[in-house]
Amino acid sequence: MKVTFLGTGTSQGVPVIACGCEVCASIDKKDKRLRSSILITAPAGNIVVDTTPDFRYQMLREKVGHLEAVLITHSHKDHIAGMDDIRAFNYFQRSAINIYATEFSQTVIKREFAYAFSDFKYPGIPEINLRNIPGEPFDINGLPVTPIQVMHHKMPVMGFRVHDFTYITDANYIAPEEKDKIRGSKILVLNALRKEKHISHFTLEEAIELGRELEIPQVYFTHISHQLGLHEEVSKELPAGMALAYDGLSLEI
Repeated sequence: MKVTFLGTGTSQGVPVIACGCEVCASIDKKDKRLRSSILITAPAGNIVVDTTPDFRYQMLREKVGHLEAVLITHSHKDHIAGMDDIRAFNYFQRSAINIYATEFSQTVIKREFAYAFSDFKYPGIPEINLRNIPGEPFDINGLPVTPIQVMHHKMPVMGFRVHDFTYITDANYIAPEEKDKIRGSKILVLNALRKEKHISHFTLEEAIELGRELEIPQVYFTHISHQLGLHEEVSKELPAGMALAYDGLSLEI
């Protein structure tokens, strides 16, 4: 199984020309962060976690020619806005795409993309099969997926464990029983927005401490704001076994 980081950034403080900060001006490719998403490539097929506003470009960049399913962590716009571009896969695969989401996220998806669920199906609209994420482990084409509920301030968000790999984004609290589902992972991906305290995201220090608490051998940080700083500089500060993820990074699991 291979995991590729499609994006490791966030809409929180999106770099713009007028910003002028060192990260926005950096020529290091690792400082160029699209919105956070991953691609899981396994015998079960290609599975994407979240369809960000950058989804189309992310698929083109990684030359993804087939898509079996999408897992949705939550329904904030920076995690679902690119869902309309699933239509390209519909066209070439001649089939609908299964989208796994909680009931709450499904309600938002139906509202945001109402035309995809209307009684009259206009030609060319995305063809989506919404599938509920259960409270217990499930599988996608034989690939085992363990859902992990975390909290994004007051909003429940889904993380996912596949074999010894766990992916969590947009969180600032994980209940003890949910932490137990993470323990034993060899790789943990965790959001680390910035160094300063935030109402709904782990800070870098909080993410580091959680990785230590769970005793994960390798931790990668994602959902990174440009407020965190330059990739090269922040990397020097990190403990052994912990690293900043970057767009295009691939891991063999």
